Amino acid sequence: MPEAFRGLFEPHRYKAFYGGRGSAKSHSFATALVILAAQKPLRIVCAREIQNSLRDSVKQLVEDKILKLGLSARFRCLDKMTRGLNGSQFTYVGLWRNPDAIKSLEGADIFWGEEASAFSERSLKIVRPTMRKPGSELWFSWNPEFEHDPVDLLFRGRSPPPQALIRKVSWRDNPWFAGTPLQAEKDYDYEADPARAEHVWGGGYVTAVDGAYYAAPLTEARAGGRIGRVAADPLLAIRAYWDLGVSDSTSIWVAQFAGREIRVLDYCEGQGQPLGFYADWLRTRGHGSAECVLPHDGARRDSVSALKYEDHLREAGFRVQTIPNQGKGAAMKRIEAARRLFPSIWFNEENCRDGLKSLAAYHERIDFKRNVGLGPEHDWASHGADAFGLMCVAYEAPNERRSPPARVQHGAGGWMG
Repeated sequence: MPEAFRGLFEPHRYKAFYGGRGSAKSHSFATALVILAAQKPLRIVCAREIQNSLRDSVKQLVEDKILKLGLSARFRCLDKMTRGLNGSQFTYVGLWRNPDAIKSLEGADIFWGEEASAFSERSLKIVRPTMRKPGSELWFSWNPEFEHDPVDLLFRGRSPPPQALIRKVSWRDNPWFAGTPLQAEKDYDYEADPARAEHVWGGGYVTAVDGAYYAAPLTEARAGGRIGRVAADPLLAIRAYWDLGVSDSTSIWVAQFAGREIRVLDYCEGQGQPLGFYADWLRTRGHGSAECVLPHDGARRDSVSALKYEDHLREAGFRVQTIPNQGKGAAMKRIEAARRLFPSIWFNEENCRDGLKSLAAYHERIDFKRNVGLGPEHDWASHGADAFGLMCVAYEAPNERRSPPARVQHGAGGWMG
């Protein structure tokens, strides 16, 4: 194992290793865990934030290490887990809205969070106290993306948790890196695009996603102090802007309009949850009086009750407005509206970190053969970005029911902390 990873065999409550590609993080973590599991019975939970199937897990990597270390006689590779003849076991779970995964942590000895930059703040808050067995450890490995990612705030912020081994690693710490195809890739990337290479190989934060629509506006917002603390005004109406997901994610931005300012207060995203989950989220977050603004498919009937989504929300006690279909080019209309309004938008960072991450990653799909843009990429970031764009379109719509402009007080005692 590389010398930089020898600390994995020392007792620490937290072991957090971050850095760029080629640093051997995943391989070193898997190797150390197999060695430890061969020495004594251990329950090890290997987790990712989103794991649609075992193909997304580190199961194959763990079992490859068992074979390479010559320990095949001590382990059995089963369909859903890897079991040691001494009683050790590896299980592989996804945490996103998965109560069964959380239950599997009880009594575990080691938790390994792979690709931890994708972990939500909610998952981290649940995992840490659930790993309560005496002597239990939490291991995290990740390639940094954004400084506001929850795992970076936890371990690289002002107050990291006690008993934590935190280490940055890179290809320089991998003694087997030289002479591999990866070295040639690294050298080329540093020559062609140094800023991107420093993220990919050096472990630096993402400075710009290729074709990102909101890279410049977000940078200006942070530089201008418009990403920070924003408090709700009890005299202003609250609106919740939705992007509805049937088989994929649903996203909600909660905002207030104060004259020419848009104050973004909160953000929620989920996958595979019933509509009642989001209604409960709005109530528990103090947004029970919000008017829910839906995209055009809010008027679509679901396949179970034959009711429209807007009808379900009205039955739950919410006022509802559905924005008509904007027709061809709707996505670009939302983007253009958002870009125009961005200088007037303020974000409550603590509640909106996941949403800000989606805005930073929302980008154009490129046909590199023809060097032309093909419109927005439909991926994990597009749901939050679509709901954000809906908010901007609704703000500009002629029939928008605006609240009377409120007197805004800045500075001490104002709405911005």
